[in-house]
Amino acid sequence: MKKYSRREASKLMLCASAGTIMSPSLMSYAEDGLKKRKIPSSGELLPIVGLGTWQSFDVGSDQTARARLKEVLTCMKDYGGTCIDSSPMYGSSERVVGDLTKALGMQDHFFYATKVWTSGRQSGIDQMQRSMHNMGRSQMDLMQIHNLIDWKEHIKTLKDWKERKKIRYWGITHYTNSSHETLAKLIQNEKPDFVQFNYSINQRNAEKRLLGTAHDHGVAVIINRPYAGGSLFRKTRGKSLPPWCKEQEINSWGQFFLKYILAHSAVNLVIPGTSKPHHMVDNLKAGIGRLPDKETKAKMVSLLADM
Repeated sequence: MKKYSRREASKLMLCASAGTIMSPSLMSYAEDGLKKRKIPSSGELLPIVGLGTWQSFDVGSDQTARARLKEVLTCMKDYGGTCIDSSPMYGSSERVVGDLTKALGMQDHFFYATKVWTSGRQSGIDQMQRSMHNMGRSQMDLMQIHNLIDWKEHIKTLKDWKERKKIRYWGITHYTNSSHETLAKLIQNEKPDFVQFNYSINQRNAEKRLLGTAHDHGVAVIINRPYAGGSLFRKTRGKSLPPWCKEQEINSWGQFFLKYILAHSAVNLVIPGTSKPHHMVDNLKAGIGRLPDKETKAKMVSLLADM
């Protein structure tokens, strides 16, 4: 049994106070550690479960909500998560991330990702500089072109900023199946460090070409909308996991959905959003321990289809 320092124990108790029950099973997962995968363009290791901030971190100055989000970030750090993904599209989320990580003294623990979401070269530069200020960063880990808006213009800026070390990586994003062909072509032609797109157990269009294209061209993959906009939880509400899930180290429907995604070798990172500490821990547990093999994945798809 791992022994914890007083500081570590205090942090774990903070998660518990937020409604996360630190069972022996949960403690063993924390001890085993969150899986990491290499960013192809650099070889840097990145934990495979991160945090999206759309809606969940758009809380402005609400102190009660901010206190809860501090606990989310603390739990994330304690379990080894690092990537926080945001955007100027997400209201106050960038500023809230910057304020809370500073208040917690965790500014240098996380891998910060945000996006440019405007048209025009100078407008993009101005917006990205505001984002960096809001998130408290002198260098952004990852800057992405949000939903491919004015991508031809922004790609030139992002390549220049990477060369000048204002950003470490650059990428492109979208959230619809109809964008996948364009993303695949940009991967081939522009060689971004990262591509972010939608993929879930019941929306598997990315398996046709996009995931393979990213893998073949050495582009790291971030998955958004892993729960298909919440529709997966609505489909499984009130239903129990089958007994065979326990053998696969799947202990919740959330882990069921995330482990299906993470089992694909092209996926570097999945970024479910949450404002609840116990959901943050449950999400992170999907990246700890066993991942399903090809036969198990087929079984998972069949189970969901029969509901």
